[in-house]
Amino acid sequence: MQRLSIEPRADWQEKVESLGMVFHTAETPYWDESAFYAFTMREVLELEAATNELFRLCCAAVEHVLSKELWDAFHIPRAFAPMIRRSWEEDDVALYGRFDLCYNGTGAPKLYEFNADTPTSLLEAAVVQWHWLQECFPGSDQFNSIHERLIAHWKASGIEGRVHFAMARGSDEEFATTVYLEDTAQQAGLATDRLFVDEIGWDGRAFVDRDETPIRTLFKLYPWEWLVREEFANHLLAEPWRVIEPPWKMILSNKRLLPLLWELFPGHRNLLPAFTTPGPLGGSYARKPLFGREGAGISLVKGANEVTTGGEPEVDGGFIYQALQLPPLFEGHFPVIGSWIIGGEAAGMGIREGATPVTNQTSRFVPHRIAG
Repeated sequence: MQRLSIEPRADWQEKVESLGMVFHTAETPYWDESAFYAFTMREVLELEAATNELFRLCCAAVEHVLSKELWDAFHIPRAFAPMIRRSWEEDDVALYGRFDLCYNGTGAPKLYEFNADTPTSLLEAAVVQWHWLQECFPGSDQFNSIHERLIAHWKASGIEGRVHFAMARGSDEEFATTVYLEDTAQQAGLATDRLFVDEIGWDGRAFVDRDETPIRTLFKLYPWEWLVREEFANHLLAEPWRVIEPPWKMILSNKRLLPLLWELFPGHRNLLPAFTTPGPLGGSYARKPLFGREGAGISLVKGANEVTTGGEPEVDGGFIYQALQLPPLFEGHFPVIGSWIIGGEAAGMGIREGATPVTNQTSRFVPHRIAG
């Protein structure tokens, strides 16, 4: 694994915008092609194997939560337990997720967290970096079959009728992610419609769109922990619809998963020790909110030194404590591997890096290639 400098394409802004990435620059570039990461095939195969293994562990964790009814530990309202159990037992469609991994090319990849419900950075991983590769390194390869896997999984989903795609207002990245996923569904032959979450109505019998048409299948880029606390949440319990990501992802999108994984699989090579209290970690740990997003509210503690990121969790659920392991440092940059799972199988990766160890909204997306 190497970080290598490269001259950006002269017209890169227009090229990434043509692919739907209109959010490439805020105060500084988010998409950064002044460098790339090069991996050997051995390293890619190790990341792929770790991703598949971690998903296997996560599925075992879901079974454990269901069998032990650990709803309170996960801060999941008990009223939604039957819905979660039913979605798991009926194998509701689960489209995608992203494991954030610590990896430097030597040693086993280690899990930081699993973005199982509403992961972003998908368009840039699936499409934008692939087009960069074809132009800058024609004939080279990436760990990246995300686009093809998404289309194939939609085709195999058994979904009939129209799929509604919904997201919150105000985020160009979430809008672009939703539009991209809608496009993959259309390429799979599905009829679609798009709306904002606040445009979803209730007609007394079913959730409906702007035209009062019942919504039978909904993809929502909107966290379950928000949905179950909305004023209309009680209607979710009786509504005979399909939601993607499914209700059982409430278990996996919650950082309480990390201590549970360590409890179930202590010493596993792809896990970092994690607990519900800091004591077992001896004064060196990362404190993470159960429902934190974009690095908000994380504290890195080493003895008397503590560094806390900005922002607050949007849903109060307490904290978990994970062994402190910083990302590798490449020329002043801390990269974190985002390894994608599509339909239960590893499908590719994207890399975000920043000047601090915690990935946040200012962290950049840097492309990669397989170079040996």
